[in-house]
Amino acid sequence: KSFRYAIDGIVFMLRTQHNAWLHGVATVIVISLGLACDVNAQDWRWLIAAMAMVWVAETLNTAVEYVCAVLSPEYHLAVKHAKDIAAGGVLIAAIAALLIGAMTFWPYFVG
Repeated sequence: KSFRYAIDGIVFMLRTQHNAWLHGVATVIVISLGLACDVNAQDWRWLIAAMAMVWVAETLNTAVEYVCAVLSPEYHLAVKHAKDIAAGGVLIAAIAALLIGAMTFWPYFVG
């Protein structure tokens, strides 16, 4: 049952969150580029870790947003801060993933 609940959560996020769609597009681009460049196993590990880091951050951010909406339907400064901090976590993960991707793919384009 736990596995099914997790899949339901991911599917719900993909259906309702615009940023999850953007992460999905980025994931497809990274995987396509990795296949086109014939990336080695060591580099795939970095790319998979980077993609997973962003997806985990996005799922946690989405969960925080939904919990905040239930606990405080009206505006509250502390809720705004919690949501902003969670969104900041996604931004940090995305920037780190971009840097990992650039460092990983660089030798395939320059070398």
